[in-house]
Amino acid sequence: MTVKQFSRTIIGMLDTLKQQDLTAWEIAQAELSRQRNGLEMIASENFVSLAVLEAASTVLTNKYAEGYPGKRYYGGNQFIDQAENLAIARAAQLFGAEHTNVQPHSGSQANQAAYLATLNPGDTVLGMSLACGGHLTHGHPISSSGKIYHFIHYGVSKESEQIDFDEVKALAKEHKPKVIVAGASAYPRQIDFVKFKAISDEVGAYLMVDMAHIAGLVAAKLHPDPIPVADIVTTTTHKTLRGPRGAMIFCKTQDRLHLEDKKNLAQKIDSAVFPGIQGGPLEHIILAKAVALQEALQPSFAAYQQQIITNAKILETIFLQNGLRLISGGTDNHLLLVDVTAVNLSGKEAENLLASCEIYVNKNAIPFDTRSPMDPSGIRLGTAALTTRGLKETEIKLVGEWFCQILKNPTDAAKHDQIKKEIAGLLEQFPLYPQINS
Repeated sequence: MTVKQFSRTIIGMLDTLKQQDLTAWEIAQAELSRQRNGLEMIASENFVSLAVLEAASTVLTNKYAEGYPGKRYYGGNQFIDQAENLAIARAAQLFGAEHTNVQPHSGSQANQAAYLATLNPGDTVLGMSLACGGHLTHGHPISSSGKIYHFIHYGVSKESEQIDFDEVKALAKEHKPKVIVAGASAYPRQIDFVKFKAISDEVGAYLMVDMAHIAGLVAAKLHPDPIPVADIVTTTTHKTLRGPRGAMIFCKTQDRLHLEDKKNLAQKIDSAVFPGIQGGPLEHIILAKAVALQEALQPSFAAYQQQIITNAKILETIFLQNGLRLISGGTDNHLLLVDVTAVNLSGKEAENLLASCEIYVNKNAIPFDTRSPMDPSGIRLGTAALTTRGLKETEIKLVGEWFCQILKNPTDAAKHDQIKKEIAGLLEQFPLYPQINS
C-alpha cells in the first residue's frame, strides 16, 4: 500500500468515526493536534510510523487467540499464528534471545509474568528503589509486585547519583533474594549488567532486566546488552523501540537454577503470560510490533538511535550552561533527570509551566528527594520523540534554550508567548502525520 492509499484509508476511517460518534472523533482530533503542535519530551513516549498505525488498526483486533501459535484454544487462527510467528522471528533476529514471548500487553504485565514464572508469594526480590530511578513494578508497596513479594531495594550513591554496586552486593548477600531486578524508569546512565550478573551468580539468584527505556539503544548496540547476560529480560515496545504500546519478554531456555523441573524457563515464562496473567493476546498490536521490529532491523534505525543520544548530550550541555542541575551530572542515554529546585521551582510547577508553552515533560522524584511524589523536586525528559520527528543538532539547541528560558523566567508572559510562536514556527518544518487530514 502506498502512502497515498494509506492516507485515504486512515481518512476514510476517521470520516466514519466522525459520522458515527462525533464526540469520540473530536477527542482524537484534539489529541492529534496536541501532538502536532507541541514538543514531546516525555522520556517514555514516541511516535510510531504510519505503517505501525495501520497494523494496529487491522481486523486482527476481531480475533480471539488464547494460547500460542499452533496451540490455540479457538479455531480460525491460521493467519493469527503467522502474525505472531512473524513478530517472534523478527524480535529474535533483532535481539538474539533464545526465547521470545510477544504477547504481554504492557511492561507492567511483562514484569508481573516474569515474577510469576520464578517466584512464590513472599519470596525475596532485590530491585531498584522507585525513589532512585526504579519502576513501580520493581516492588513499590502500592504495586502488586510489592504486595505479593518481599522486595528489598538498592539505590544510588549520594555522591555520584549512580547505582551503588557495593550496596547491591551487600544487600544481596544479606537477604539472599531469589531474583535481582536491574533496569530503571528514570536513570540517565548506562547500566552494567555484567556486574549485576556476577552478584546474582554469587547469591544464586535469577537476574531479571527491565530494559523498557533503553530497548532501542540496545537493539542499535549503543548500550550494554542484557540479553546474553540475564536469565530474563522484559521490555516495552513503545519507548525508544518506537513501536505500538505493548511489551515482550526474552529469556534463556534453560532454567539454570532448577534444572530438575519438568518445565524449562521458556515454558515457565509462556505459562506465566498465558494462562497466568492474560487471556487472549492483542493480535493487532502484535502485528504492529512485528512491523516496528522490521523497522528496527533497518540500518537507518541505528542512525536514529545515535541521533537520540546526540540530541540528549546537546541538551545536557545547554542545561548545565544555564545552571540547571542534572542528576548524576548528565546522561548516557535518551533520558535526562533535572533537579528544578536549582531554579526555585518544584517538579509540578516546572511541568505545568513548560506545558503552558507546549513543551511536554513529566514531574519526577530525584534521588533522596524531600518533596512529595505528586510535587517532587525534578522533571524527567527524553529525546526519542523529537528525534523521530526529525529534529537534529541545530533544532535541539533551540529547544534547549527555550526550555531554560521558560524555567528561568517563570512569570514572563511576553517571553513565553514569543517562545510559543517560535516553537510553532519550528514544528511547521517537521510536520507530524501530514498524510492524516484534520
